[in-house]
Amino acid sequence: MHAGQRPKLERYGEVLFLVVRSARYIDESEEVEFSEFHILVRGRAVAVLCQDHRWIDGTDGPAVTGERATTPDRRERTLLADQKLLRLGPEAVVYRLLDAIVDAYDPAAAARIYHLSREAVDLQHATASMSDLVEALRAGLGKYGVPDDLRVYLQDVADHLSRLTVRAAELREALTQILTVNATLVARRQNEDMKKISGWAAILFAPTLIAAIYGMNFDVMPELHWAFGYPVAVALMVAFAAALYLIFKRAKWM
Repeated sequence: MHAGQRPKLERYGEVLFLVVRSARYIDESEEVEFSEFHILVRGRAVAVLCQDHRWIDGTDGPAVTGERATTPDRRERTLLADQKLLRLGPEAVVYRLLDAIVDAYDPAAAARIYHLSREAVDLQHATASMSDLVEALRAGLGKYGVPDDLRVYLQDVADHLSRLTVRAAELREALTQILTVNATLVARRQNEDMKKISGWAAILFAPTLIAAIYGMNFDVMPELHWAFGYPVAVALMVAFAAALYLIFKRAKWM
């Protein structure tokens, strides 16, 4: 009944109660919007309650079942499309929702950090320009007879500005490092996918090569007139494919 709770897990007798929060990045306002879900599990039943004023569909956040998920393209992204998972019980609903929420964290965090890095650059430009202005004022203090008390105030402004300039530089460096790490992780995942694609391409190439050779149908090929030619060719295809699969499996390409 009460929203605004932290993510948690509690048990009340036979009832399992979870509070989870999803996140999505809004380009228009450059903000991360959080949504709160309460999950109740008991026996063979599960209830998922969204505490927000609107339902989150598959394009904006975790895709679950609801009134807005009735078209076939939407239903394919919902829990209803995975009958095998549904047979595992109400815990499958909990898993599906948690999986969708966690998957949405990464793009929200990356987008927010990217925009923060741009804001850090703008802040650096502002502080650098302000530093030039303050230095120009300080250079003319003696020439224009500015009182000593005012010089002290201006020095205080320069000190504050110096600290802010250092903090802006540190913030930009930290955000740059975070984006670099994120880009490295994305490249690593892409590299793993390329390994799998390359492995399957090599596995399929072996039987394709054998079939291409013996599919030329030249009369001078003795294997074409051999009774065991066809089974041996098929056996070679399977053997090469299996051998390559084991090799790539050991190399952790598959």
